[in-house]
Amino acid sequence: MKIAVIGTGYVGLVTGTCFANMGNTVWCVDVDEKKIENLKRGIIPIYEPGLSEMVLNNFKQRNLNFTTKIQEALEICNICFIAVGTPMGEDGSADLHYVLDVAESIGKYMSHHMYVVDKSTVPVGTAEKVYTRIQEELSKRESNLTFDVISNPEFLKEGNAISDCMKPDRIVIGINNEDAEEIMRELYKPYLMNTENFIVMDIASAEMTKYAANSMLATKISFMNEISNICERVGADINKIRKGIGSDKRIGYSFIYPGCGYGGSCFPKDVKALIKTADEYGYGAPLLQSVEEVNNTQKLVLVEKVKQRFSTNLLGKVFAVWGLAFKPDTDDMRESAAITIIEELTELGAEIQAYDPKAMDEARECYLKGNERVTYCESKYDALKGADALVLVTEWKEFRSPDFYEIKERLRNPVIFDGRNQYSAKSLEKYGLDYYQIGVRPSVEVTA
Repeated sequence: MKIAVIGTGYVGLVTGTCFANMGNTVWCVDVDEKKIENLKRGIIPIYEPGLSEMVLNNFKQRNLNFTTKIQEALEICNICFIAVGTPMGEDGSADLHYVLDVAESIGKYMSHHMYVVDKSTVPVGTAEKVYTRIQEELSKRESNLTFDVISNPEFLKEGNAISDCMKPDRIVIGINNEDAEEIMRELYKPYLMNTENFIVMDIASAEMTKYAANSMLATKISFMNEISNICERVGADINKIRKGIGSDKRIGYSFIYPGCGYGGSCFPKDVKALIKTADEYGYGAPLLQSVEEVNNTQKLVLVEKVKQRFSTNLLGKVFAVWGLAFKPDTDDMRESAAITIIEELTELGAEIQAYDPKAMDEARECYLKGNERVTYCESKYDALKGADALVLVTEWKEFRSPDFYEIKERLRNPVIFDGRNQYSAKSLEKYGLDYYQIGVRPSVEVTA
């Protein structure tokens, strides 16, 4: 099949590459000329395990093509995926102007029947807006061309996106006629060998499914962090409780790890957008508002522990921070807890020595740009030299089994603040390290 994918961000590039890998001819389109030229030279704009190799292989085989000219792609293809960003607006709603700009271009340049697929995460009613915008442009051309708008939300996990795309646990399709269903079944037939969950529904329900799924997962995270805060106060151990409740199949172990709160491109934005949608329809969504509030507060938990241990005046103190990305196996720092933690610590006067395997360029150039109190280090151990404590934020694999003797030797104070509960307090006792984690009362006395 011949497919156009508009947008070469995280969703668009992964989706287009995986379609190409199944033998389809794919044209990835983006207005950013530098990005397109880099992709042609094999320079990938994001870090995702396995993606670079797959892009290069399919580009060499000419299954995958890159262009800035949407007209060129639309002339060749009969399926067009819209996979551009839907950033959060000032009021929390999803900003649809990129999506609608693409719809306008489709209406201007389509030359035959087109199946237009919304792959971007969009609120209920977006497909109608896309349909209207395309039809407006066709009317200006006095064209009788026809088209279908389809909703096909993505369920990719950063760090595992290739596997999620090639072996999906479900494929959700929102359609309003049988022809659209048939073309999508044909497109996804190679993937149905791995799942029978090809779920067809109306368009509004498909649009809502993505927000509902992410909000459910965000709710689990915030619920667990709420419980962890109670545990710490009553003297219970959240790590043991997680095992106790996760064994219940109705709950499961996924997304019930205590930590610094959720981040990334999906959960924060989608929870806010769903709250905004509910508000527009006259419902206050108190549970979702609480989920968001708990998450925002949770990002400050490690800072509070640092203040209790060292004081509210951190002038002259140096902290090593391990992990800047919002999760491991990605360079994505959007809504990362590390941003909040570092900004709070530096505002209190602290100096930061930061290390992350993939996200330091993102930090320097964007999310922590201009913060002169942050130094970036070449290794996790370099970040420890002369620091008063280690603050662990992202659970990268290389942080799971470090040399604790080396940690103690390099730190000025033998203190670890663990925002992901990577270690065991009992196992660290033999190294003489003071250990503070989420949801567990510290084994050492804290000073005000």
